Amino acid sequence: MLGKKSHIAIFVLPALLLFVTFGLIPLVTSGIYSLFEYDGIGTMNFIGFGNYVRMFTEDPNFIRAVLNSLLLTGASLFIQLPISLALAMLLAKGVKGEKYFRTIYFIPVVISSMVIGQLWIKIFHSEYGLLNMLITTVTGQTFDYSWLSNPNTAFLSTVVPAVWQYIGYHMLIFYAGIKSISKDYYEAAMIDGASKWQTNVKITIPLLAPVIKTCSIFAITGSLRAFDLIYVMTGGGPNNASHVPATLMYNNLFRRGLYGYGSAQAFFIVIECLVFSYIVTKLFKKAEENASVL
Repeated sequence: MLGKKSHIAIFVLPALLLFVTFGLIPLVTSGIYSLFEYDGIGTMNFIGFGNYVRMFTEDPNFIRAVLNSLLLTGASLFIQLPISLALAMLLAKGVKGEKYFRTIYFIPVVISSMVIGQLWIKIFHSEYGLLNMLITTVTGQTFDYSWLSNPNTAFLSTVVPAVWQYIGYHMLIFYAGIKSISKDYYEAAMIDGASKWQTNVKITIPLLAPVIKTCSIFAITGSLRAFDLIYVMTGGGPNNASHVPATLMYNNLFRRGLYGYGSAQAFFIVIECLVFSYIVTKLFKKAEENASVL
């Protein structure tokens, strides 16, 4: 028994060291810095929860950034995941070219977000962008709207590629989950005269509850800590209209030298992700129990 435990410890140790070094220690450090007024060079002045109070009472940009991240989260949950689930259901039924489509849908996931951002900048460009050219062709009138430089549409323009990029990621997880469901359930349903829609609603989706929970957590946490795509496309502008907490944190930490305040924002993102993950877990608890019974 001791030998087995020592073997387990040997294999777990490298991953544990990486987690502690690059995960736990920076998290604790950020939590400590968030309690101080600190510019990264001078004296650290302890102010308690002053940085957190400042975020919600004195910084309108942070409030807007949080609302933007919640908007992205909503788009991920109610647009991205349903599309991914629908595509997974179609592919899992054995359509022609199943492997081909499965690969094609997953390609955006493996492409760097920096590249994705540059691609969509070209699509939304006011002069030669594909979107404006398409609208011009359809309407027959010149259309040169500045999607990324208008405060009313800048952030929404980043939501579209953010949702599009990870549709294939969640689709593949749903696809694997559907493939793992026993065919006996569907055969029994067909004998009882159930339609395809009924089998999807009464069998596939309930049995996918654990998978849907996992994808929901991934979608929520990914949206709440979104950074690279938004930073590439708008940099948080114009007039701070497209900031999310991560881009605002980056500006405060590395451009303005507000290490204490930026650390508070970083720690807030972590807490926010943990709280939402806990809520999703609680919401899916009964559905998971029902799925395990089936």
